[in-house]
Amino acid sequence: MISVTTDTDISTHLTLSFSSSGTTLLGNAHFASYLESSSWENEMADKIPLVPATELAAKNKSRFPNETSGYRTARNALLAEEIELRRHIERVAALRRELPLGGKVPEDYTFEGERGSVHLSDLFGDKKTLVLYSMMFGPQRERACPMCTAMLTSWDGSARNARERVAIAVTSRSPIGRFLDFKKERGWRNLPLYSDTKGDFTRTYVSAEDGDVPALNIFTRHDGAIYHFWAGEMNNEMADPGQDGRGAPDLDPLWAILDMTPEGRGADWYPKLEYPSN
Repeated sequence: MISVTTDTDISTHLTLSFSSSGTTLLGNAHFASYLESSSWENEMADKIPLVPATELAAKNKSRFPNETSGYRTARNALLAEEIELRRHIERVAALRRELPLGGKVPEDYTFEGERGSVHLSDLFGDKKTLVLYSMMFGPQRERACPMCTAMLTSWDGSARNARERVAIAVTSRSPIGRFLDFKKERGWRNLPLYSDTKGDFTRTYVSAEDGDVPALNIFTRHDGAIYHFWAGEMNNEMADPGQDGRGAPDLDPLWAILDMTPEGRGADWYPKLEYPSN
């Protein structure tokens, strides 16, 4: 069976990251005021001033057969922009790490796992931080969301390494048996899956209306309690013209690969659960 991504899948998925056009840099009053705060200035005062990206790009010795001077000029200009993008990603990551603790988690939510009932606190294992993704696979869906599935297929490979530093898990509202059957179908080996059977966690941290939407939440333990640290909060109301409201950076490496190509992401292509045999 060939599963087609629906408009609903696409529109509800954009809060996190997965779709079509280019990358934009952040820039708003809140971000600017944070950059101007004394804590940021004190940290930056201890850092060595960065060499301008154009100067670094000018040191590039890469050359490839039969390229023109016009290509090399354009490529080095792009390289300077790539250096600036890398720096911006580093700055935003530093700001994210410096966030104060979010709200204390109001209860130790119960989930159903492969071996029975567990609590949110159990999902941490021996780690301080928990990365918890809620995928679009509610009991009302015939099949799981193709974009959630594509991303989690990539994450399944990365999880083996990520869990050396953090705990990582995936939840859905589907019954655990159905969820585990899907895991087997997709060949996932490293992602622990849990069903939010009662929906209390989902209604608190994913959708107050218990909607079939995706969410990424980061929790951390501090002084014996669990706190919310970060969640993806971008949506279509924050999208730039001609783009969707995906988060930044993209959570699925699929889009990073396509961004390297002449064709790019395309304006109307999205992952599917199955493709016709070639």
